[in-house]
Amino acid sequence: MEASAEAGAAAAAAAARTLRWAGRAGHLAGVPRAAVFAAVGAFAKAYASMLNTTTVHNADALLQLVSSRPPGTPLLTVSNHMSTVDDPLMWGFKGFPTTDAKLGRWVLAAEDICFKNVVMSYMFRLGEPSYASLLSLLHPCIHCGPLILDRIFVSTGKCIPITRGAGIYQDYMNEALEVLSNGGWLHSFPEGKIAQDHQPIRRIKWGTASLIVRAPVTPIVLPIVHSGFDKVMPEKSFFGRRPPVPLCNKEIDIIVGEPIEFDLAGLKQEASLVPHDSSSERKGWPTVTPGGLDEAAQRWLYQKMSDKIQSVMESLRKTLLNLKQH
Repeated sequence: MEASAEAGAAAAAAAARTLRWAGRAGHLAGVPRAAVFAAVGAFAKAYASMLNTTTVHNADALLQLVSSRPPGTPLLTVSNHMSTVDDPLMWGFKGFPTTDAKLGRWVLAAEDICFKNVVMSYMFRLGEPSYASLLSLLHPCIHCGPLILDRIFVSTGKCIPITRGAGIYQDYMNEALEVLSNGGWLHSFPEGKIAQDHQPIRRIKWGTASLIVRAPVTPIVLPIVHSGFDKVMPEKSFFGRRPPVPLCNKEIDIIVGEPIEFDLAGLKQEASLVPHDSSSERKGWPTVTPGGLDEAAQRWLYQKMSDKIQSVMESLRKTLLNLKQH
């Protein structure tokens, strides 16, 4: 009984801390979100288009899907993760509607980094104020320096918390699923962590595949690969830490791929033939999904789809390298 009560209290505390209500479009008639998206969008534009040099390949593929895809059709973009400023700066290139809160993406963000307290939760749910406003807000604890500031440049507004290690069927994933169910745009960093070593795309976490499968309308899955953000916000260049502000005069390269096609019906059929494995560890997985797949089948399906996403992203990474060399 005590354990149940403690679990309930922890869940209530998490709900209070992550402030889901602040992320709703109707919060204060949408005025705060629109204002901060305009501010953050201008900040992203300045850094991506003026203070640094950004080259985007196949930008029209992204622009068309963001602004004029069929009504009710969800968009799921996936990209590599090189720094804490990938988002929002990757959307700051010329011609992209960065300041439009209605067109802006939702993004999955680590709960332990972005939702540590009520103030940070409100900023990441709604949208971050300008950098100057943040300095003012954080003035009482400005002595913390980079320890605080490096947490600010993780993402900007319309963020959905994800508890790392809690599995792909955690409650927050249902919130992400709602975005797709409503025909929205969701962005994911499926590698699950920052990598600045310019190595091949790492193993893709299964959460992205699970969202594709579970969405009532299969989302358009658009891969994006970028480079250069590791120079804009290097992990260990400022006394062994990230610099307090993004750096300038760097070259950023972004390549947008073509939508990844999945034969979900065929994949589910193959998955249904996978032998049941009763020994696998269950982390809140449903015994059988609405599609009739048990846990072993789900694992096979999500791995197969994740492998394909990884392969496509790695191919894009190599293409981008070739483009930069010519």
